[in-house]
Amino acid sequence: MAELLKNFFLTLSNNRTLNAGAQKFGLKLGAQSVVAGTNIDEAVETIRHLNEQGIEATIDNLGEFVHDRAEATAAKEQILAVVEAIHASGVQSHISIKPSQVGLDIDYDFCLENVLEIAEKAYEYGIFINLDQENYSRLHPTFSILEAVHAKYPGIVGTVIQAYFHEAMDNLEKYSDYRLRIVKGAYKEPADVAYTDKADIDANYVKLLEYSLLHAKYTSVATHDHTIIAHIKKFVKEHDISNDKFEFQMLYGFRSDMQKELAKEGYHFTTYVPFGEDWYGYFMRRLAERPQNLALVTKQVFNKKTNTLLGLAAGAFLIGRLSKR
Repeated sequence: MAELLKNFFLTLSNNRTLNAGAQKFGLKLGAQSVVAGTNIDEAVETIRHLNEQGIEATIDNLGEFVHDRAEATAAKEQILAVVEAIHASGVQSHISIKPSQVGLDIDYDFCLENVLEIAEKAYEYGIFINLDQENYSRLHPTFSILEAVHAKYPGIVGTVIQAYFHEAMDNLEKYSDYRLRIVKGAYKEPADVAYTDKADIDANYVKLLEYSLLHAKYTSVATHDHTIIAHIKKFVKEHDISNDKFEFQMLYGFRSDMQKELAKEGYHFTTYVPFGEDWYGYFMRRLAERPQNLALVTKQVFNKKTNTLLGLAAGAFLIGRLSKR
């Protein structure tokens, strides 16, 4: 059942019609619990509040379904504005970029040009860039962009290793000189390129984390799983790994109490802070990761006067209120 629900929400995440409709209702239906506002000023204020609690941020200007150059250029300009806002405000934050948002599905060279323009400004201000990984078809082009940006602006860029891919360890070993965020993976992928069983993904995830902590330049442990977090805390202590070599990461609006607790314990902590009106695809993938919370979503949906699917999608934001579980 859990696998069916996961596939269901991953399918919804790619629905452009629902995405357009959801933008009209998101914040009214609780989106603010997991999205840090619709504009840059709101996002910066959220980050400032996190910084006061000893938590840094990586900020993501939400946006998907980019299929023409005008949309990609507009996204690039918005991200440049985010870089300027981080610099001007002095908040402790770096940025996360989805290559597809700035043109990867349109033309590789066009996308690279956009990323390099962002990297130039980020390099000037000393702001780190994380290239988010997406689905498998974008995996190796994103690695190529990573290498190209690093060649021109060394040390300013890192990326993500997704544990559900069979080749994840090979990629980790190849890019261990970069700052890496290790995640389980949130897209629907075929069995020939990715593990599909949760137990297999979890086992590979821990294996990758341990290797990265021992060998990589810097590791972002991106998980909400308290069992894995406890294991990593024990692992770094046993291997005398300095806190300066890694951090924990979680999504904004999820397990907020644990985020604060880890920061208070002295661990570096970064919250992934998404903002913007284009929240739909992002959160459908988050829901796919936590389908066990469908009961809560359904209960909320039938109290809303929206059509069933759109209501389900938007009401899913209420899952963010489970952050203290």
